[in-house]
Amino acid sequence: MKWARVFLASGVAACAKSDARRPQPVAARAQPDEWPALVSTELPFRYPAALYARKVQGNVTLRLFIDRDGRVLADSTHVEEPSGYPSLDSAAIRGAGDLRFVPAKLRGDAIPATILFPVYFRHPEARPLPGDTILKAGKAG
Repeated sequence: MKWARVFLASGVAACAKSDARRPQPVAARAQPDEWPALVSTELPFRYPAALYARKVQGNVTLRLFIDRDGRVLADSTHVEEPSGYPSLDSAAIRGAGDLRFVPAKLRGDAIPATILFPVYFRHPEARPLPGDTILKAGKAG
């Protein structure tokens, strides 16, 4: 099974550079002063082998509940916006439990929080999807 070429809005990526967007906060009882920040350096998402072989790509948005210790509660994770490919959605959910965050804070105290977390599955040999940004390295003249 191939590792996913996954782009995350958090500034960290597995097998690729990330884009500049961040996970989006979801309304909470108490708005934190600081939202959770991803600290995982290796992303746990695996591209499903059959979809990788067919160069299928997609975006999955997960709703994650992050506890006071920065752990994702797996039982509370679900797909907010599906990719259109159940295997990609399942791969995103399976990997989410291994993510680690600096927890949200309210007046300096760690608190639980819920965020929307995008996972972008990209195949290195496939064409960009609509809305993808392609960054080309400039050549020195």
